[in-house]
Amino acid sequence: MNAEHLLAHYERIADAPNAIARLRRFILDLAVRGKLMPQDPKDEPASDLLKRIVMEKSRLAKAGEIKKEKPLSPVNEEAAFDIPPSWQWTRLGSVTSYIQRGKSPKYTTSDGSLVVSQKCVQWRGLDLTVAKQVTLDSLADYEDIRFLRDGDLLWNSTGTGTIGRIIRLVNPPKRLVCDSHVTVVRCLEVDPEYVRTWLRSDHVYALIEDRAAGSTNQVELTAQMAINQIIPLPPLAEQRRVVAKVDELMALCDQLEVAQAGREMVRDQLAAATLARLNTPALGTFEADARFALETLPALTRRPDQIKQLRQTILNFAVRGKLVEQDPNDEPASELLMRARSAKKRLIAERKITRDGDPEYSRSAAEEFAPAHWTWTYLDEIGLVQGGKRLPAGASFSAEPTEYIYIRVTDMKDGTVSTSNLKYLSKPIQAQIAKYTINADDLYITIAGTIGEVGIIPAILDGQNLTENAAKIVFREIDQEFLRLVLSADDVQDQFREKTKQMAQPKLALKRIAGARIPIPPLAEQHRIVAKVNAVMDLCDQLEASLDAACATRLRLLEALLQETLAPVEARKLEAAE
Repeated sequence: MNAEHLLAHYERIADAPNAIARLRRFILDLAVRGKLMPQDPKDEPASDLLKRIVMEKSRLAKAGEIKKEKPLSPVNEEAAFDIPPSWQWTRLGSVTSYIQRGKSPKYTTSDGSLVVSQKCVQWRGLDLTVAKQVTLDSLADYEDIRFLRDGDLLWNSTGTGTIGRIIRLVNPPKRLVCDSHVTVVRCLEVDPEYVRTWLRSDHVYALIEDRAAGSTNQVELTAQMAINQIIPLPPLAEQRRVVAKVDELMALCDQLEVAQAGREMVRDQLAAATLARLNTPALGTFEADARFALETLPALTRRPDQIKQLRQTILNFAVRGKLVEQDPNDEPASELLMRARSAKKRLIAERKITRDGDPEYSRSAAEEFAPAHWTWTYLDEIGLVQGGKRLPAGASFSAEPTEYIYIRVTDMKDGTVSTSNLKYLSKPIQAQIAKYTINADDLYITIAGTIGEVGIIPAILDGQNLTENAAKIVFREIDQEFLRLVLSADDVQDQFREKTKQMAQPKLALKRIAGARIPIPPLAEQHRIVAKVNAVMDLCDQLEASLDAACATRLRLLEALLQETLAPVEARKLEAAE
Protein backbone atom coordinates (compact mmCIF):
# COMPACT_ATOMS: atom_id res chain seq x y z
CA MET A 1 0.00 0.00 0.00
CA ASN A 2 1.28 3.45 -0.92
CA ALA A 3 0.38 5.51 2.15
CA GLU A 4 1.89 8.69 0.70
CA HIS A 5 -0.33 8.41 -2.35
CA LEU A 6 -3.34 7.93 -0.11
CA LEU A 7 -2.54 11.00 1.99
CA ALA A 8 -1.96 13.11 -1.10
CA HIS A 9 -5.46 12.49 -2.42
CA TYR A 10 -7.51 11.54 0.61
CA GLU A 11 -8.72 15.10 1.26
CA ARG A 12 -10.77 14.85 -1.93
CA ILE A 13 -12.95 12.08 -0.55
CA ALA A 14 -12.46 12.17 3.23
CA ASP A 15 -15.98 13.45 3.73
CA ALA A 16 -17.64 10.66 1.77
CA PRO A 17 -20.09 8.73 3.99
CA ASN A 18 -18.19 6.24 6.16
CA ALA A 19 -14.99 6.89 4.20
CA ILE A 20 -12.61 5.88 6.98
CA ALA A 21 -14.69 2.87 8.01
CA ARG A 22 -14.65 1.79 4.35
CA LEU A 23 -10.88 2.22 4.25
CA ARG A 24 -10.45 0.10 7.38
CA ARG A 25 -12.55 -2.71 5.91
CA PHE A 26 -10.64 -2.56 2.63
CA ILE A 27 -7.32 -2.86 4.47
CA LEU A 28 -8.53 -5.95 6.30
CA ASP A 29 -9.84 -7.46 3.08
CA LEU A 30 -6.52 -7.05 1.29
CA ALA A 31 -4.61 -8.29 4.34
CA VAL A 32 -6.42 -11.63 4.49
CA ARG A 33 -6.16 -12.15 0.72
CA GLY A 34 -2.38 -11.82 0.70
CA LYS A 35 -2.56 -8.59 -1.30
CA LEU A 36 -1.35 -6.14 1.29
CA MET A 37 2.22 -7.41 1.52
CA PRO A 38 4.55 -9.22 -0.90
CA GLN A 39 5.25 -12.87 -0.15
CA ASP A 40 8.76 -14.07 0.77
CA PRO A 41 9.69 -17.38 -0.92
CA LYS A 42 12.04 -18.10 1.99
CA ASP A 43 9.13 -18.35 4.42
CA GLU A 44 8.13 -21.76 5.66
CA PRO A 45 4.91 -22.59 3.75
CA ALA A 46 1.63 -22.76 5.63
CA SER A 47 1.32 -26.48 4.81
CA ASP A 48 4.42 -27.19 6.93
CA LEU A 49 3.05 -24.99 9.71
CA LEU A 50 -0.16 -27.02 9.74
CA LYS A 51 1.84 -30.26 10.04
CA ARG A 52 3.64 -28.86 13.08
CA ILE A 53 0.32 -27.87 14.63
CA VAL A 54 -1.02 -31.42 14.17
CA MET A 55 2.04 -32.82 15.92
CA GLU A 56 1.72 -30.30 18.78
CA LYS A 57 -1.96 -31.13 19.24
CA SER A 58 -1.15 -34.82 19.43
CA ARG A 59 1.45 -34.14 22.11
CA LEU A 60 -0.94 -31.95 24.17
CA ALA A 61 -3.71 -34.55 23.91
CA LYS A 62 -1.40 -37.33 25.12
CA ALA A 63 -0.36 -35.12 28.02
CA GLY A 64 -4.02 -34.56 28.91
CA GLU A 65 -3.79 -30.81 28.39
CA ILE A 66 -6.40 -30.74 25.64
CA LYS A 67 -9.10 -33.09 24.47
CA LYS A 68 -8.57 -35.30 21.46
CA GLU A 69 -10.47 -33.79 18.55
CA LYS A 70 -12.47 -35.33 15.76
CA PRO A 71 -10.98 -34.78 12.30
CA LEU A 72 -12.40 -31.76 10.48
CA SER A 73 -13.58 -31.91 6.89
CA PRO A 74 -11.19 -30.43 4.31
CA VAL A 75 -11.84 -26.98 2.82
CA ASN A 76 -12.74 -27.49 -0.81
CA GLU A 77 -15.52 -25.51 -2.50
CA GLU A 78 -15.85 -23.37 0.65
CA ALA A 79 -12.68 -21.47 -0.25
CA ALA A 80 -13.93 -17.92 -0.73
CA PHE A 81 -11.17 -16.52 -2.95
CA ASP A 82 -7.75 -17.27 -4.37
CA ILE A 83 -4.77 -17.00 -2.04
CA PRO A 84 -0.98 -17.02 -2.61
CA PRO A 85 0.64 -20.43 -3.24
CA SER A 86 2.45 -20.37 0.12
CA TRP A 87 -0.86 -19.96 1.95
CA GLN A 88 -3.42 -22.65 2.68
CA TRP A 89 -7.12 -22.72 3.43
CA THR A 90 -7.91 -24.51 6.68
CA ARG A 91 -10.43 -24.39 9.51
CA LEU A 92 -10.22 -22.39 12.70
CA GLY A 93 -10.43 -25.58 14.73
CA SER A 94 -7.24 -26.80 13.01
CA VAL A 95 -5.13 -23.88 14.28
CA THR A 96 -6.49 -23.69 17.82
CA SER A 97 -6.14 -25.77 20.95
CA TYR A 98 -9.48 -24.71 22.42
CA ILE A 99 -12.71 -23.21 21.08
CA GLN A 100 -15.66 -23.12 23.42
CA ARG A 101 -18.43 -20.78 24.45
CA GLY A 102 -18.17 -19.67 28.05
CA LYS A 103 -20.26 -20.83 30.95
CA SER A 104 -22.74 -18.58 32.71
CA PRO A 105 -22.39 -18.63 36.51
CA LYS A 106 -25.09 -20.06 38.73
CA TYR A 107 -24.56 -17.63 41.56
CA THR A 108 -23.60 -13.99 41.26
CA THR A 109 -22.40 -11.62 43.91
CA SER A 110 -21.23 -8.05 44.32
CA ASP A 111 -17.84 -9.13 45.64
CA GLY A 112 -16.23 -12.03 43.83
CA SER A 113 -14.43 -13.17 40.68
CA LEU A 114 -15.23 -11.44 37.40
CA VAL A 115 -17.14 -13.08 34.54
CA VAL A 116 -16.75 -11.57 31.07
CA SER A 117 -20.03 -10.90 29.25
CA GLN A 118 -20.65 -9.63 25.74
CA LYS A 119 -20.89 -6.08 27.11
CA CYS A 120 -17.28 -6.38 28.26
CA VAL A 121 -16.03 -7.16 24.74
CA GLN A 122 -15.69 -3.74 23.09
CA TRP A 123 -13.71 -2.88 19.97
CA ARG A 124 -11.52 -0.66 22.11
CA GLY A 125 -10.64 -3.63 24.33
CA LEU A 126 -11.86 -5.45 27.43
CA ASP A 127 -14.12 -3.43 29.74
CA LEU A 128 -14.34 -5.20 33.08
CA THR A 129 -16.31 -2.38 34.73
CA VAL A 130 -19.51 -3.99 33.39
CA ALA A 131 -18.48 -7.57 34.14
CA LYS A 132 -20.65 -9.90 36.19
CA GLN A 133 -19.24 -11.38 39.36
CA VAL A 134 -19.39 -14.95 40.61
CA THR A 135 -18.90 -16.17 44.17
CA LEU A 136 -15.45 -17.57 44.77
CA ASP A 137 -16.94 -20.92 45.74
CA SER A 138 -18.67 -21.11 42.35
CA LEU A 139 -15.32 -21.13 40.55
CA ALA A 140 -15.18 -24.81 41.36
CA ASP A 141 -17.79 -25.26 38.61
CA TYR A 142 -15.22 -24.19 36.01
CA GLU A 143 -12.59 -26.55 34.61
CA ASP A 144 -9.06 -25.17 34.46
CA ILE A 145 -9.20 -24.91 30.67
CA ARG A 146 -12.01 -22.36 30.95
CA PHE A 147 -9.89 -19.79 32.78
CA LEU A 148 -8.71 -17.15 30.31
CA ARG A 149 -5.07 -16.88 29.24
CA ASP A 150 -2.85 -14.28 27.65
CA GLY A 151 -3.49 -14.18 23.88
CA ASP A 152 -6.99 -15.70 24.03
CA LEU A 153 -9.48 -14.28 21.56
CA LEU A 154 -12.90 -13.37 22.94
CA TRP A 155 -15.58 -13.52 20.24
CA ASN A 156 -19.10 -12.29 21.00
CA SER A 157 -21.56 -15.04 20.12
CA THR A 158 -24.95 -13.34 20.47
CA GLY A 159 -26.66 -10.01 20.45
CA THR A 160 -27.81 -7.65 17.73
CA GLY A 161 -25.03 -5.13 17.15
CA THR A 162 -22.49 -7.04 19.30
CA ILE A 163 -22.20 -10.45 17.63
CA GLY A 164 -18.87 -10.88 15.86
CA ARG A 165 -17.05 -8.30 17.98
CA ILE A 166 -13.66 -9.80 18.83
CA ILE A 167 -10.67 -8.78 20.97
CA ARG A 168 -7.35 -10.32 22.04
CA LEU A 169 -6.58 -10.59 25.74
CA VAL A 170 -3.32 -9.18 27.03
CA ASN A 171 -2.27 -10.21 30.56
CA PRO A 172 -5.82 -10.87 31.85
CA PRO A 173 -6.52 -11.03 35.60
CA LYS A 174 -6.14 -14.44 37.21
CA ARG A 175 -9.18 -16.68 37.48
CA LEU A 176 -11.10 -14.78 34.79
CA VAL A 177 -13.87 -16.65 32.93
CA CYS A 178 -16.51 -15.93 30.26
CA ASP A 179 -20.24 -16.41 30.27
CA SER A 180 -22.13 -18.31 27.57
CA HIS A 181 -22.48 -15.27 25.30
CA VAL A 182 -18.76 -15.15 24.54
CA THR A 183 -16.71 -17.75 22.64
CA VAL A 184 -13.08 -18.30 23.65
CA VAL A 185 -10.65 -18.98 20.78
CA ARG A 186 -7.20 -20.17 21.90
CA CYS A 187 -4.70 -20.21 19.05
CA LEU A 188 -1.91 -22.76 18.67
CA GLU A 189 1.35 -22.00 16.85
CA VAL A 190 -0.26 -19.16 14.88
CA ASP A 191 -0.37 -15.42 15.48
CA PRO A 192 -3.66 -14.73 17.36
CA GLU A 193 -3.69 -11.16 16.06
CA TYR A 194 -3.70 -12.45 12.47
CA VAL A 195 -6.59 -14.76 13.33
CA ARG A 196 -8.41 -11.78 14.84
CA THR A 197 -7.76 -9.82 11.64
CA TRP A 198 -9.51 -12.53 9.66
CA LEU A 199 -12.39 -12.94 12.10
CA ARG A 200 -13.22 -9.23 12.02
CA SER A 201 -13.22 -9.03 8.22
CA ASP A 202 -16.40 -8.42 6.23
CA HIS A 203 -16.18 -11.92 4.80
CA VAL A 204 -16.58 -13.58 8.21
CA TYR A 205 -19.38 -11.22 9.20
CA ALA A 206 -21.26 -12.29 6.07
CA LEU A 207 -20.72 -15.96 6.94
CA ILE A 208 -22.06 -15.42 10.45
CA GLU A 209 -25.22 -13.88 9.07
CA ASP A 210 -25.66 -16.63 6.48
CA ARG A 211 -24.98 -19.59 8.74
CA ALA A 212 -26.14 -18.31 12.12
CA ALA A 213 -28.50 -20.48 14.09
CA GLY A 214 -31.91 -18.98 14.77
CA SER A 215 -33.71 -16.13 13.07
CA THR A 216 -32.19 -12.91 11.81
CA ASN A 217 -33.58 -11.22 14.93
CA GLN A 218 -31.68 -13.56 17.25
CA VAL A 219 -28.41 -14.36 15.53
CA GLU A 220 -26.18 -16.83 17.37
CA LEU A 221 -22.64 -18.01 16.77
CA THR A 222 -22.26 -21.59 18.02
CA ALA A 223 -18.98 -23.18 19.06
CA GLN A 224 -19.29 -25.68 16.21
CA MET A 225 -19.68 -22.84 13.72
CA ALA A 226 -16.52 -21.26 15.13
CA ILE A 227 -14.59 -24.52 14.92
CA ASN A 228 -15.60 -25.03 11.28
CA GLN A 229 -14.97 -21.42 10.30
CA ILE A 230 -12.58 -21.42 7.33
CA ILE A 231 -9.46 -19.26 7.45
CA PRO A 232 -6.79 -18.38 4.84
CA LEU A 233 -3.53 -19.22 6.60
CA PRO A 234 -0.23 -17.55 5.58
CA PRO A 235 3.23 -18.69 6.71
CA LEU A 236 3.88 -17.68 10.32
CA ALA A 237 6.46 -15.04 9.39
CA GLU A 238 4.05 -13.48 6.92
CA GLN A 239 1.27 -13.51 9.51
CA ARG A 240 3.44 -11.29 11.66
CA ARG A 241 4.30 -8.97 8.76
CA VAL A 242 0.61 -8.70 7.86
CA VAL A 243 -0.30 -7.84 11.46
CA ALA A 244 2.42 -5.18 11.62
CA LYS A 245 1.26 -3.62 8.33
CA VAL A 246 -2.38 -3.66 9.42
CA ASP A 247 -1.42 -1.97 12.70
CA GLU A 248 0.51 0.68 10.76
CA LEU A 249 -2.37 1.38 8.40
CA MET A 250 -4.97 1.39 11.17
CA ALA A 251 -2.83 3.99 12.98
CA LEU A 252 -2.92 6.01 9.76
CA CYS A 253 -6.72 5.66 9.74
CA ASP A 254 -6.77 6.91 13.33
CA GLN A 255 -4.86 10.02 12.24
CA LEU A 256 -7.23 10.57 9.34
CA GLU A 257 -10.19 10.16 11.67
CA VAL A 258 -8.84 12.75 14.10
CA ALA A 259 -8.20 15.16 11.24
CA GLN A 260 -11.68 14.56 9.85
CA ALA A 261 -13.27 15.16 13.28
CA GLY A 262 -11.36 18.44 13.52
CA ARG A 263 -12.55 19.56 10.10
CA GLU A 264 -16.11 18.57 10.93
CA MET A 265 -16.01 20.52 14.19
CA VAL A 266 -14.80 23.66 12.38
CA ARG A 267 -17.48 23.24 9.72
CA ASP A 268 -20.15 22.79 12.39
CA GLN A 269 -19.02 25.96 14.13
CA LEU A 270 -19.02 27.95 10.89
CA ALA A 271 -22.38 26.55 9.81
CA ALA A 272 -23.85 27.34 13.24
CA ALA A 273 -22.50 30.88 13.03
CA THR A 274 -23.98 31.25 9.56
CA LEU A 275 -27.39 30.08 10.75
CA ALA A 276 -27.06 32.30 13.83
CA ARG A 277 -26.93 35.33 11.55
CA LEU A 278 -30.58 34.61 10.78
CA ASN A 279 -31.41 35.23 14.43
CA THR A 280 -30.83 38.96 14.12
CA PRO A 281 -33.86 40.94 15.27
CA ALA A 282 -33.44 43.39 12.40
CA LEU A 283 -36.00 42.45 9.76
CA GLY A 284 -34.23 44.27 7.00
CA THR A 285 -31.21 41.95 7.08
CA PHE A 286 -33.01 38.62 7.09
CA GLU A 287 -33.26 38.14 3.35
CA ALA A 288 -29.59 39.00 2.85
CA ASP A 289 -28.60 36.71 5.72
CA ALA A 290 -30.71 33.86 4.32
CA ARG A 291 -29.10 34.23 0.90
CA PHE A 292 -25.66 34.36 2.54
CA ALA A 293 -26.45 31.09 4.35
CA LEU A 294 -27.59 29.41 1.14
CA GLU A 295 -24.47 30.55 -0.71
CA THR A 296 -22.07 29.69 2.11
CA LEU A 297 -23.36 26.36 3.41
CA PRO A 298 -22.18 24.30 0.41
CA ALA A 299 -18.60 25.11 1.33
CA LEU A 300 -19.21 24.55 5.04
CA THR A 301 -21.24 21.37 5.19
CA ARG A 302 -21.27 17.86 3.85
CA ARG A 303 -24.40 16.91 5.76
CA PRO A 304 -28.03 17.27 4.66
CA ASP A 305 -29.08 17.60 8.32
CA GLN A 306 -27.63 21.11 8.34
CA ILE A 307 -29.86 22.00 5.40
CA LYS A 308 -32.75 20.67 7.47
CA GLN A 309 -31.73 23.09 10.23
CA LEU A 310 -31.74 25.91 7.70
CA ARG A 311 -35.23 24.95 6.52
CA GLN A 312 -36.53 24.93 10.08
CA THR A 313 -34.89 28.28 10.84
CA ILE A 314 -36.53 29.84 7.79
CA LEU A 315 -39.87 28.32 8.80
CA ASN A 316 -39.58 29.65 12.35
CA PHE A 317 -38.84 33.17 11.17
CA ALA A 318 -41.65 33.05 8.62
CA VAL A 319 -44.28 32.49 11.29
CA ARG A 320 -42.71 35.12 13.57
CA GLY A 321 -43.12 37.90 11.04
CA LYS A 322 -39.43 38.21 10.17
CA LEU A 323 -39.42 36.88 6.62
CA VAL A 324 -41.48 39.51 4.78
CA GLU A 325 -42.30 43.16 5.33
CA GLN A 326 -45.55 44.11 7.00
CA ASP A 327 -47.96 46.31 5.06
CA PRO A 328 -50.05 48.78 7.11
CA ASN A 329 -52.66 48.77 4.33
CA ASP A 330 -53.48 45.10 4.91
CA GLU A 331 -56.85 44.26 6.40
CA PRO A 332 -56.35 43.96 10.18
CA ALA A 333 -55.79 40.41 11.45
CA SER A 334 -58.52 40.94 14.05
CA GLU A 335 -61.17 41.13 11.31
CA LEU A 336 -59.84 37.94 9.70
CA LEU A 337 -60.01 36.23 13.08
CA MET A 338 -63.67 37.21 13.51
CA ARG A 339 -64.49 35.70 10.10
CA ALA A 340 -62.61 32.51 10.96
CA ARG A 341 -64.55 32.17 14.22
CA SER A 342 -67.83 32.67 12.39
CA ALA A 343 -66.80 30.09 9.79
CA LYS A 344 -66.17 27.56 12.55
CA LYS A 345 -69.64 28.14 13.98
CA ARG A 346 -71.13 27.48 10.55
CA LEU A 347 -69.11 24.25 10.29
CA ILE A 348 -70.47 23.12 13.65
CA ALA A 349 -74.02 23.86 12.54
CA GLU A 350 -73.57 22.21 9.14
CA ARG A 351 -72.09 19.05 10.64
CA LYS A 352 -74.51 19.03 13.57
CA ILE A 353 -71.72 18.78 16.11
CA THR A 354 -73.14 18.82 19.62
CA ARG A 355 -69.88 18.80 21.57
CA ASP A 356 -66.65 20.44 20.53
CA GLY A 357 -64.28 19.00 23.12
CA ASP A 358 -62.56 20.66 26.06
CA PRO A 359 -59.24 22.18 24.87
CA GLU A 360 -56.12 22.00 26.99
CA TYR A 361 -54.60 25.41 26.34
CA SER A 362 -50.89 26.09 25.85
CA ARG A 363 -48.71 29.18 25.96
CA SER A 364 -46.49 30.51 23.20
CA ALA A 365 -42.98 31.76 23.91
CA ALA A 366 -42.98 33.63 20.58
CA GLU A 367 -46.06 35.74 21.22
CA GLU A 368 -44.26 38.70 22.78
CA PHE A 369 -41.92 39.00 19.76
CA ALA A 370 -44.60 38.96 17.05
CA PRO A 371 -45.48 42.03 14.95
CA ALA A 372 -47.86 44.36 16.77
CA HIS A 373 -50.62 44.15 14.15
CA TRP A 374 -50.77 40.33 14.30
CA THR A 375 -53.31 38.71 16.57
CA TRP A 376 -53.05 35.49 18.57
CA THR A 377 -55.61 32.83 19.25
CA TYR A 378 -56.05 29.16 20.02
CA LEU A 379 -56.51 26.64 17.24
CA ASP A 380 -59.82 25.70 18.83
CA GLU A 381 -61.22 29.17 18.10
CA ILE A 382 -60.82 28.87 14.33
CA GLY A 383 -61.10 25.17 13.61
CA LEU A 384 -62.34 21.72 14.53
CA VAL A 385 -59.90 18.98 15.56
CA GLN A 386 -61.35 15.54 14.88
CA GLY A 387 -59.85 12.06 15.00
CA GLY A 388 -59.70 9.29 12.44
CA LYS A 389 -60.86 5.72 12.92
CA ARG A 390 -59.18 2.33 13.08
CA LEU A 391 -60.44 -0.57 10.98
CA PRO A 392 -63.31 -2.52 12.57
CA ALA A 393 -62.27 -5.53 14.65
CA GLY A 394 -61.28 -8.42 12.41
CA ALA A 395 -61.33 -6.30 9.26
CA SER A 396 -58.42 -6.16 6.81
CA PHE A 397 -57.46 -4.18 3.75
CA SER A 398 -58.77 -5.12 0.35
CA ALA A 399 -56.44 -7.26 -1.76
CA GLU A 400 -57.51 -5.29 -4.84
CA PRO A 401 -57.71 -1.51 -5.38
CA THR A 402 -61.15 -0.02 -4.74
CA GLU A 403 -62.57 3.50 -4.72
CA TYR A 404 -62.16 3.59 -0.93
CA ILE A 405 -58.69 4.49 0.36
CA TYR A 406 -57.47 4.29 3.95
CA ILE A 407 -54.83 6.96 4.62
CA ARG A 408 -52.21 5.80 7.13
CA VAL A 409 -49.45 7.67 8.99
CA THR A 410 -46.87 5.82 6.89
CA ASP A 411 -48.39 7.48 3.82
CA MET A 412 -47.93 10.96 5.32
CA LYS A 413 -44.61 12.33 4.14
CA ASP A 414 -43.07 15.77 3.56
CA GLY A 415 -46.27 17.70 4.21
CA THR A 416 -48.45 15.65 1.88
CA VAL A 417 -49.63 12.06 1.30
CA SER A 418 -47.62 9.61 -0.77
CA THR A 419 -49.73 7.57 -3.19
CA SER A 420 -47.06 4.94 -3.85
CA ASN A 421 -48.33 2.32 -1.38
CA LEU A 422 -51.94 3.11 -0.60
CA LYS A 423 -54.26 0.66 1.16
CA TYR A 424 -57.84 0.08 0.05
CA LEU A 425 -61.09 -0.85 1.77
CA SER A 426 -64.00 -2.93 0.57
CA LYS A 427 -67.34 -1.13 0.45
CA PRO A 428 -68.83 -3.01 3.46
CA ILE A 429 -65.85 -2.18 5.66
CA GLN A 430 -65.75 1.45 4.51
CA ALA A 431 -69.44 1.77 5.34
CA GLN A 432 -68.67 1.02 9.00
CA ILE A 433 -66.21 3.92 9.28
CA ALA A 434 -67.68 6.18 6.61
CA LYS A 435 -67.91 9.23 8.92
CA TYR A 436 -64.16 9.37 9.52
CA THR A 437 -62.92 11.00 6.36
CA ILE A 438 -60.63 13.93 5.57
CA ASN A 439 -60.93 16.53 2.82
CA ALA A 440 -58.45 18.43 0.68
CA ASP A 441 -59.44 21.67 2.49
CA ASP A 442 -58.35 20.16 5.83
CA LEU A 443 -54.94 19.59 7.37
CA TYR A 444 -53.82 16.27 8.83
CA ILE A 445 -51.69 15.99 11.96
CA THR A 446 -50.13 12.74 13.18
CA ILE A 447 -50.86 11.92 16.82
CA ALA A 448 -49.27 8.51 17.49
CA GLY A 449 -45.96 6.93 16.52
CA THR A 450 -44.75 9.92 14.58
CA ILE A 451 -46.17 12.91 16.43
CA GLY A 452 -46.92 16.39 15.14
CA GLU A 453 -46.32 15.95 11.40
CA VAL A 454 -48.68 18.32 9.59
CA GLY A 455 -49.68 18.20 5.94
CA ILE A 456 -52.18 18.76 3.18
CA ILE A 457 -54.38 16.09 1.57
CA PRO A 458 -53.93 15.92 -2.22
CA ALA A 459 -57.09 16.61 -4.24
CA ILE A 460 -57.15 13.03 -5.54
CA LEU A 461 -57.57 11.78 -1.95
CA ASP A 462 -60.36 14.20 -1.03
CA GLY A 463 -62.97 12.49 1.13
CA GLN A 464 -61.00 9.33 1.89
CA ASN A 465 -60.82 7.60 5.27
CA LEU A 466 -58.30 8.65 7.92
CA THR A 467 -56.34 6.44 10.32
CA GLU A 468 -56.92 6.66 14.06
CA ASN A 469 -53.25 7.63 14.44
CA ALA A 470 -53.88 11.01 12.84
CA ALA A 471 -56.40 13.81 13.24
CA LYS A 472 -57.85 16.35 10.86
CA ILE A 473 -58.05 20.11 11.38
CA VAL A 474 -61.12 21.60 9.69
CA PHE A 475 -61.11 25.39 9.22
CA ARG A 476 -61.98 28.18 6.81
CA GLU A 477 -60.73 31.71 5.99
CA ILE A 478 -57.10 31.05 7.04
CA ASP A 479 -54.52 30.29 4.30
CA GLN A 480 -54.17 26.50 4.40
CA GLU A 481 -50.44 26.47 3.64
CA PHE A 482 -49.76 29.21 6.16
CA LEU A 483 -51.53 27.27 8.92
CA ARG A 484 -49.47 24.22 7.99
CA LEU A 485 -46.30 26.31 8.39
CA VAL A 486 -47.46 27.62 11.77
CA LEU A 487 -48.23 24.16 13.13
CA SER A 488 -44.89 22.80 11.80
CA ALA A 489 -42.72 25.56 13.29
CA ASP A 490 -40.78 24.97 16.48
CA ASP A 491 -43.03 27.19 18.60
CA VAL A 492 -46.15 25.02 18.19
CA GLN A 493 -44.15 21.78 17.96
CA ASP A 494 -42.61 22.66 21.36
CA GLN A 495 -46.12 23.03 22.75
CA PHE A 496 -46.96 19.54 21.51
CA ARG A 497 -43.73 18.07 22.87
CA GLU A 498 -44.36 19.63 26.28
CA LYS A 499 -47.77 17.95 26.40
CA THR A 500 -46.46 14.48 25.52
CA LYS A 501 -42.98 14.25 27.03
CA GLN A 502 -44.08 12.65 30.32
CA MET A 503 -46.08 9.88 28.67
CA ALA A 504 -44.71 6.32 28.53
CA GLN A 505 -46.29 5.86 25.08
CA PRO A 506 -46.59 9.39 23.73
CA LYS A 507 -49.84 10.24 21.97
CA LEU A 508 -51.02 13.72 21.09
CA ALA A 509 -54.54 14.16 22.44
CA LEU A 510 -57.03 16.10 20.31
CA LYS A 511 -57.72 18.55 23.14
CA ARG A 512 -54.01 19.43 23.22
CA ILE A 513 -53.95 20.11 19.50
CA ALA A 514 -57.04 22.29 19.88
CA GLY A 515 -55.36 24.22 22.69
CA ALA A 516 -52.30 25.21 20.64
CA ARG A 517 -51.55 28.94 20.73
CA ILE A 518 -51.02 30.28 17.19
CA PRO A 519 -50.39 33.62 15.42
CA ILE A 520 -52.81 35.11 12.87
CA PRO A 521 -51.33 37.72 10.50
CA PRO A 522 -53.47 39.57 7.93
CA LEU A 523 -54.53 37.25 5.13
CA ALA A 524 -52.56 39.17 2.49
CA GLU A 525 -49.42 38.79 4.61
CA GLN A 526 -50.10 35.07 5.00
CA HIS A 527 -50.06 34.79 1.20
CA ARG A 528 -46.78 36.73 1.01
CA ILE A 529 -45.19 34.56 3.69
CA VAL A 530 -46.18 31.36 1.91
CA ALA A 531 -44.80 32.64 -1.40
CA LYS A 532 -41.50 33.67 0.20
CA VAL A 533 -41.12 30.39 2.07
CA ASN A 534 -41.72 28.43 -1.13
CA ALA A 535 -39.10 30.48 -2.96
CA VAL A 536 -36.48 30.00 -0.25
CA MET A 537 -37.29 26.31 0.13
CA ASP A 538 -36.72 25.90 -3.62
CA LEU A 539 -33.21 27.25 -3.05
CA CYS A 540 -32.79 24.76 -0.20
CA ASP A 541 -33.86 21.99 -2.57
CA GLN A 542 -31.16 23.05 -5.01
CA LEU A 543 -28.57 23.14 -2.23
CA GLU A 544 -29.63 19.69 -1.00
CA ALA A 545 -29.43 18.29 -4.53
CA SER A 546 -25.92 19.69 -4.94
CA LEU A 547 -24.87 18.07 -1.66
CA ASP A 548 -26.32 14.73 -2.78
CA ALA A 549 -24.46 14.99 -6.09
CA ALA A 550 -21.22 15.92 -4.33
CA CYS A 551 -21.67 12.99 -1.94
CA ALA A 552 -22.12 10.55 -4.83
CA THR A 553 -19.02 11.95 -6.51
CA ARG A 554 -16.97 11.55 -3.33
CA LEU A 555 -18.13 7.95 -3.01
CA ARG A 556 -16.99 7.18 -6.56
CA LEU A 557 -13.67 8.89 -5.93
CA LEU A 558 -13.27 6.94 -2.71
CA GLU A 559 -13.64 3.60 -4.44
CA ALA A 560 -11.28 4.65 -7.23
CA LEU A 561 -8.67 5.91 -4.79
CA LEU A 562 -8.81 2.75 -2.69
CA GLN A 563 -8.46 0.55 -5.74
CA GLU A 564 -5.51 2.59 -6.98
CA THR A 565 -3.78 3.09 -3.64
CA LEU A 566 -4.40 -0.36 -2.21
CA ALA A 567 -4.00 -2.20 -5.51
CA PRO A 568 -2.93 -5.84 -5.19
CA VAL A 569 0.77 -6.12 -4.59
CA GLU A 570 2.56 -8.17 -7.25
CA ALA A 571 4.16 -11.24 -5.77
CA ARG A 572 7.88 -10.67 -5.70
CA LYS A 573 10.94 -11.75 -3.80
CA LEU A 574 11.93 -9.69 -0.81
CA GLU A 575 15.42 -8.31 -1.04
CA ALA A 576 17.75 -9.76 1.54
CA ALA A 577 18.51 -7.39 4.37
CA GLU A 578 21.85 -5.76 3.90
